[in-house]
Amino acid sequence: MSEAALEEVSVLSSIYCGEGEFELIQQSAQDGLLVQINSTVGGERGRNLSLLFHLPPRYPSCPPDISVSSTGLSRTQCHNIRQKLLDQAAALPPEPMVHQLVEWLQYVEVTEEFRGGEEEVKETEREERWTAVLLLDHIRSRNRYIGLLERWTQQLQLTVRLLLGRSILVILQGARPDIKEFCHLLKTVRVDVDSSGKKCKERMMKVLAETPLSSSCGHSLQSFVVKEYQSFPELNAAFQELNITELYQQILPSSSSTLLTAGVYQIQSPPVQLIRILLHITSIHHHLLSTTTSGPV
Repeated sequence: MSEAALEEVSVLSSIYCGEGEFELIQQSAQDGLLVQINSTVGGERGRNLSLLFHLPPRYPSCPPDISVSSTGLSRTQCHNIRQKLLDQAAALPPEPMVHQLVEWLQYVEVTEEFRGGEEEVKETEREERWTAVLLLDHIRSRNRYIGLLERWTQQLQLTVRLLLGRSILVILQGARPDIKEFCHLLKTVRVDVDSSGKKCKERMMKVLAETPLSSSCGHSLQSFVVKEYQSFPELNAAFQELNITELYQQILPSSSSTLLTAGVYQIQSPPVQLIRILLHITSIHHHLLSTTTSGPV
């Protein structure tokens, strides 16, 4: 991490000193700095904008990565603003540039323009809503971890349900590129701590299922909800409540023969396979209970 980057962050905290204007989210020698600035775009009649700048360890020798979100702008507009910021950053000399980029936004015209051709197809993909189910490895620093998930939910305009129990699941709904960015952040930002208390990334996160959101689902998630479950029937009920039981079925193994070999479980990818095994065992258990009510097996 360069001295110039650290000095710039110190200056930025002084410039954007209003309530909620500036926040240093992460500082790491390995991953660099993650800074959030809440500003406006378009001058006096501008609209509120949340900017997330990732300053890698080599910054300012290389430009920052930038995420843009706003409750007052469409995804198309946020995408256009982000692309303009990235283009402007690439054109600037290799020196601290975050404040310059934020100031430059005051002169950017906000439009709903479509760029045609291949990019218009990509925009169509952004507007199509998807549902994804993620499996997290652990949540040790609960307040920090959940706080970051909620922040990313708002920034990426996603709707999220976090299910806490024997397995930790995240149900996401939103544009597919935003879901991919959420997963990227999970694996690149130090969201939790390891068993020794050191900050760590969610490298073991797995995508269990991903599918376009059916218009027949009819149930839209609230922006960000945390729900705890004590049993797998309760987990199944959570999926039923959202009318996405088909995703719950996708998590189940395709056949019991892939799980049992002479009474021994074969686990190749522990996080994903383990949840599938547990779900399958629960299904068998409830079947046995139902059959024993009428007499001995």
